[in-house]
Amino acid sequence: MAEEVVLRFDEVTFEYVHNKPTLDEASFSVRQGSKITLMGQNGAGKSTLFGLIKGELKPKSGKISLQNGATIGTARQTIAREDLDMSVKEYFCKAFEVVPGNVDSKIAKAMEAVNLVIPTDRRVGDMSGGQQARLLLAFALIQNPDILLLDEPTNNLDKEGIDHLITFLIMYEKTVIVISHDADFLNCFTEGVIYLDIHTHKIETYVGDYYSVVEEISKRIERERMKNAQLEKQIKDRKEKVNFFANKGGKMRKLAAKLKEETADLEENMVDVRKEDRTIRDFKIPAQNVSGEVVKISKIKTIRNHEPVWREVDKVLRKRDRLLVSGPNGVGKSTFLRSLISPDHEGATILDGVRVGYYSQDFATLDYNHTVMESLRDAAADGFDDQDMMTIAGGFMVAGNLLGQKVGALSEGQKGLLSFARLVLMQPALLILDEPTNHINFRHIPVIAEAIDNFEGAIIMVSHMPEFVKEIHFTDYLELDKI
Repeated sequence: MAEEVVLRFDEVTFEYVHNKPTLDEASFSVRQGSKITLMGQNGAGKSTLFGLIKGELKPKSGKISLQNGATIGTARQTIAREDLDMSVKEYFCKAFEVVPGNVDSKIAKAMEAVNLVIPTDRRVGDMSGGQQARLLLAFALIQNPDILLLDEPTNNLDKEGIDHLITFLIMYEKTVIVISHDADFLNCFTEGVIYLDIHTHKIETYVGDYYSVVEEISKRIERERMKNAQLEKQIKDRKEKVNFFANKGGKMRKLAAKLKEETADLEENMVDVRKEDRTIRDFKIPAQNVSGEVVKISKIKTIRNHEPVWREVDKVLRKRDRLLVSGPNGVGKSTFLRSLISPDHEGATILDGVRVGYYSQDFATLDYNHTVMESLRDAAADGFDDQDMMTIAGGFMVAGNLLGQKVGALSEGQKGLLSFARLVLMQPALLILDEPTNHINFRHIPVIAEAIDNFEGAIIMVSHMPEFVKEIHFTDYLELDKI
């Protein structure tokens, strides 16, 4: 017996702006228990599709059908800022309209499912990025949904966390739809792909694992290009004949008219070849000119059994030195980086006058109430005018009407690119980078890796992305779980 369809879109059209559809007559179905990847370029409408599935957005036309009583749980990309002061237990209680009497048991079961071990009275904002990623998934699971929507679930997770998530998803019996830029992760469990085309606003569906679908799409693009090349040659030949016969008069002119009609038919048969996703422009992060010991680290606060423990270290960074900080989720990596940018930076000495460029995994350096343009001005060192700022931001695809928008209205990926534009404008002597590839389209990552590797100042970085880390020539390493 065939599995039942749990979700169906029937010719759904949605638009934010009149006559500019984000989705145009989108039709697809998802079977119960299937594991589906949602693909599409930045801005194609993946988050919009999630909003339509959840009922937060309403289509302009068409119908969205859920199997009778089907419930939906969503693991968001990030913890909302207003939730950071809650305890873990208070955060879980938000999942229920009426908090059940056995909520502690439900919390324990959800935390066990995602391998999250932490006291439930811990403040959410004090958790590491990896722990918050697990919490987001557990929050969705505690609702016991029929359809689980995951938005970039591997962000901030270490290898152990990603392996655990893959195992969980393979064994999970209900329906899962995932947005992720992590190809290896997706390939481990994906059974099919829903592809949103940013140019046509249509939806295509494919069956197979992630890599086989990507290969199929690539082959299709090549076939479309070859077909167009053949048609272009035929059209060129016909147009030359039309021009020749049109000047002959009599029956030749009638033949020219017929050939002109045939040429128009050929032009209509030209297919819109899917355009590759745009990539940010190559960029350079200029370094403030300083000399000597940019930063000296003498002790670090690590986390052992959920309690802070100070450890003695001896690390000195000068220009062109790069320190990679590693360790499992929850050991204190982000806590250490945040301590460096605090006013007292206990345990570290930073050279007087040094400008520190900090990329925070939760975008804590961004004021969400500022416009994008105000955010750029706040970061800029002396010597940049508004035109310079707009040009630099444009290279990160933060341009046009985005400049007047509030930072809080940007997508997570756009906030990440804005953060890099701010680093360029800041011209720091010390870069502190906490998971700088989170939320970033995979096409941009080689460009970012090259810019970081070419930076002339000092760098302290945390990253769980091995293919990104290997592109940067680190001069020193600090494993927090081994000191």
